[in-house]
Amino acid sequence: MIDVDLKFHFPAILRRHKRGPAIIQPKDAGLIIAYTGLGKESVVVEAGAGSAFLTALLANVSRKVYSYERKPEFFELAGKNLERAGITNVELKPKDILEGIDEKDVDLVSLDMPDAERAVPSAYGALKAGGWCVGYLPNVEQAKAFYMECHKSGFVEIFMLESLVREFEVREYGVRPQHIGLTHTAYLVFARK
Repeated sequence: MIDVDLKFHFPAILRRHKRGPAIIQPKDAGLIIAYTGLGKESVVVEAGAGSAFLTALLANVSRKVYSYERKPEFFELAGKNLERAGITNVELKPKDILEGIDEKDVDLVSLDMPDAERAVPSAYGALKAGGWCVGYLPNVEQAKAFYMECHKSGFVEIFMLESLVREFEVREYGVRPQHIGLTHTAYLVFARK
């Protein structure tokens, strides 16, 4: 049985996940993976495991993911979803990342949380040279605050993206964009150490 609505075209690894808090869509996860160059030897720290949608996608391409989740109900949901997906290279941590990041010399710190800019200095300290910090930020004010904190913290390459995806109706008598769709989900701010 597929628990996730197929209209969003989730990859097979996510189709048994149960929904909880808002999720990072594949369109945004793809940008995170592509722009940061994650690969089979990458080590990732993320904050805001939530339903573990991004966690599973990051773990699928990385060697190890450390996922911080401060809310007990989301920590439990993330663990069950990762188990359903057969993901074994994730260490879930029932901890607020604002209390500090235990890992060092990581390739990516991904922050999907309120006030994400507050975690930027810790992210900088946890990253190896050339590593990336990425903020997943629903509002432009959050994105600006995150961007400015990255600049203040010493990151050398900072940029902000938004991914908009339109699905098309393909019919015998004409092809056109669908009338409704998933457009804005969040702004992504990338910062390289």
